Amino acid sequence: MFYMLKKPQIPLYFKQFAMIFLALSSYLVVPGYAQAPTGSAPKPTFEIWLQGVAEEAKTRGIEASAVEEALNGVEPIERVLELDRHQPEFTQTFWTYLNGRVSENRIKKGRQLLAQHKQLLSRIEEKHGVQGRFLVAFWGLETNFGQFLGGFSVIDALATLAYDDRRSAFFRAELFDALTVLEQGHIDRKNMVGSWAGAMGQPQFMPSTFARYAIDEDGNGQKDIWGSLPDVFGSAANYLSGLGWDNQYTWGREVQLPKGFDLDLAELRTKKTLSEWQNLGLRRIDGLDLPNADITGAVIIPAGHRGPAFLVYRNFNAILNWNRSLLYAISVGHLADRLIGLGPLQSPRLQEKPLSRDQVTKLQELLNTLNHDAGEPDGQAGPRTRAAVKAFQKATGLPADGYPDSTVYEAIVNAANLNRPTP
Repeated sequence: MFYMLKKPQIPLYFKQFAMIFLALSSYLVVPGYAQAPTGSAPKPTFEIWLQGVAEEAKTRGIEASAVEEALNGVEPIERVLELDRHQPEFTQTFWTYLNGRVSENRIKKGRQLLAQHKQLLSRIEEKHGVQGRFLVAFWGLETNFGQFLGGFSVIDALATLAYDDRRSAFFRAELFDALTVLEQGHIDRKNMVGSWAGAMGQPQFMPSTFARYAIDEDGNGQKDIWGSLPDVFGSAANYLSGLGWDNQYTWGREVQLPKGFDLDLAELRTKKTLSEWQNLGLRRIDGLDLPNADITGAVIIPAGHRGPAFLVYRNFNAILNWNRSLLYAISVGHLADRLIGLGPLQSPRLQEKPLSRDQVTKLQELLNTLNHDAGEPDGQAGPRTRAAVKAFQKATGLPADGYPDSTVYEAIVNAANLNRPTP
């Protein structure tokens, strides 16, 4: 026989006590823990959090002595958080970016170093399949040929970013990889310096990239991307090879677009054979036919329809895997070209004032009011913002290149003013 149990009655005074306790609990601070928003667990202080990192590192098989030595005295760096949070107030135009990275001084220095290390670079190309001029170009852009490796302790910088909430999981994983690098003896903690984000050595590898691709090219038992050029070049070539580099081809080239070119075709996802692009009217920048090669390429216009156009190949995607910036990838390719005597870009160098961060934020807000989804306004013109700009351009009959320049900004402001209801 089954009986229905009666629900126990909680005395009224106990309910009142519980409500008072819950109300006061948000003001309580547990020693060793930072206050956290209501409804979430309290965040541990940096010291307690670091103890947890040390314990986890040991469970991952990293020697206790190596962990203790590496984490001893680690403190968060406020400057690292500032650099992570705040981008420059003004964005750079295509030409400003390119001129700053592919300067005459860098070209001259790169040519000297390409000749100086010719035998080493030839040996590495034969072994790993990456042309020496590209290795020198990466070297030049990352650390100005090894002259500036960064001014931050890699361990301290990674610990700072791993403790921070914004990208904690990513940087925590990088921190464990960095601890492994130290444990293996490839570098000591004092000399393990890099960028504010933890990129290390002359090729600026993140610790996870080091773990996968760094090699001991000089055979001394250490993977020294800080001081050994064979290890620097060998590791960089090994990385690019792993990303699909093909030394039978270049990165891409500057091209002429035909009049009336469909700007919807100008994106990395749209790949066509060179003969197909030839049939659509594309030509080399000097007007000659495209190469007769059985490869595919994509058209990009990083400065909009009034700027230079490029036909880029498979190796360009490998550069993008190293650094996701189109401008960076073009700079690497163009510098590599200049190192072997090819000339500067031939497209007209338009003088253009970049939009400020505040203007980009306003542009995003106005696009949203015009029902073109630019996402949460953050002052950074990413893919979603460019898609919204392109949708606006199509709706208003402007060349739809998705490029947020000052002309488009003014058009969006005017459209928003016209769309605003009269009082």
